[in-house]
Amino acid sequence: MSKIIPFRGLRPAADLVTKVASLPYDVMDTEEARKMVEGNPKSFLHVTRSEVDLDPNIDPYNMQVYEKARQTLDQFIKDGIMIQDPKPCFYVYKQKMGNHVQVGLVAGASVDEYQAGTIKKHELTRADKELDRTNHVNITGAQTGPVFLTYRAVTAINHIMEKVMEQKPVYDFVAEDGIGHTLYVVNDDNTIKAIENEFAKLNVLYIADGHHRSASASAVRELRKKENPNHTGNENYNYFLAVIFPHDMMQIMDYNRVVKDLNGLSTEEFLKRAGQVFTIERLPQGSAPAKPTQRHHFGMYLQGSWYRITAKPGTFDEKDPVAALDVSILQENLLSPVLAIGNPRTDKRINFVGGIRGMKELEKRVDQDGYAVAFAFYPTAIEELMAIADAGKIMPPKSTWFEPKLRDAMVVHKL
Repeated sequence: MSKIIPFRGLRPAADLVTKVASLPYDVMDTEEARKMVEGNPKSFLHVTRSEVDLDPNIDPYNMQVYEKARQTLDQFIKDGIMIQDPKPCFYVYKQKMGNHVQVGLVAGASVDEYQAGTIKKHELTRADKELDRTNHVNITGAQTGPVFLTYRAVTAINHIMEKVMEQKPVYDFVAEDGIGHTLYVVNDDNTIKAIENEFAKLNVLYIADGHHRSASASAVRELRKKENPNHTGNENYNYFLAVIFPHDMMQIMDYNRVVKDLNGLSTEEFLKRAGQVFTIERLPQGSAPAKPTQRHHFGMYLQGSWYRITAKPGTFDEKDPVAALDVSILQENLLSPVLAIGNPRTDKRINFVGGIRGMKELEKRVDQDGYAVAFAFYPTAIEELMAIADAGKIMPPKSTWFEPKLRDAMVVHKL
């Protein structure tokens, strides 16, 4: 079963939501965050990226940063910028990006289930990033950014969500990036019970995005449990902030690669080596970008030309859910053996470009930014992610790029 709980959400005053709600902390660096908050003292980045209000030379992991985040959040509450609902609620969060619409449930998800593996993960975490979120949550006393969870779609849950969306939303706005955000409060006891009952029928939930946030929630729970001699298991710190979407509403975009050099090879040598494992078709000069339209097909941009490349049969194991991923096929057959990118997590010669930036961004990286070659992918399917999680395996880094992003501060979970 999947136990989820309603909670007393802390959220922006309705007339301030467009100023407060912000992009998630991890899609920008400190300098970008400083620019984003200029002229907007109410941006939630003052909480999630609180180093923007400290000396520019400060280490973002300095304890002063987390203390500043706590002070700012407390001030936002004191000033009425953020207001806490009087009773535990669920929330329905709808997003619209172009023609794509997704509707998720904001709830508290169980740390116990995360630790037991019935909230399934598919990525490794980095210790430094996990510690950063642990400090932020523990010192602010709040989970300020949600974990993005998914489940195999259930008609009964869809019907409840549709019924909730017949009422008037508390927020309904389009952000500066053109993405629409609508939030409904679920405070009716019968609806809350119906939601709890339907989720209790689910055997598993899956982390789509937010592995560091969920790992930090687990770490904070252990810290607070140790400090609390009267621990019961029902405290708020036993749950983490999540937005839970049905799998068939998820939109995964391509997550592309650019590489600095050809590992000492000439263009001809590189193409010859690549041609041993891929079928390669060079497109005429000036052709539209070779955006892949199916699995195991890739686009490659090299010296001003686009190529269509296709993995040859026998170069990967289709029965292995990890080996059959396109990111694995390119890594194991080309990036590692030909370009000597052994560990894409740490190698400085490779970089990653989210599909939201478009194919022209790959051309720019090669034509203007000093990269030698770019690779475009067909997006990983949500079914592939779930199959890997079910098998207890780990996806390669940078396999998925989810859009649209959840805005921070829409609902905050106080511990």
